[in-house]
Amino acid sequence: MFYTMALFILAGVAEIGGGYLIWLWLREGKPLYWGIGGGIALALYGIISTFQNFLSFGRVYAAYGGVFIILSVLWGWGIDRKTPDFYDWIGACICLAGVSVMLFAPRH
Repeated sequence: MFYTMALFILAGVAEIGGGYLIWLWLREGKPLYWGIGGGIALALYGIISTFQNFLSFGRVYAAYGGVFIILSVLWGWGIDRKTPDFYDWIGACICLAGVSVMLFAPRH
């Protein structure tokens, strides 16, 4: 379980960080190398996610979507200094519950 969560977090930082760097480059006029760094981070996200132990591409990527919602709320809070409100936290908890059901439900 630690390995799975570590990969989710590492991939999430690469995906959100990469998107953020591209956002800063295109929307806030940062230098081109910020965008290039963002593209590299997004490529690393694609590679990191292949190390998950789950066999289903669709299930893993759906679960990443839920985890990334939570990480995005935390990113906005920590990096952008936008304090999440009650509804952000409720939504993040719902996503976490959904991800847990998808990944850890007993299957035959």
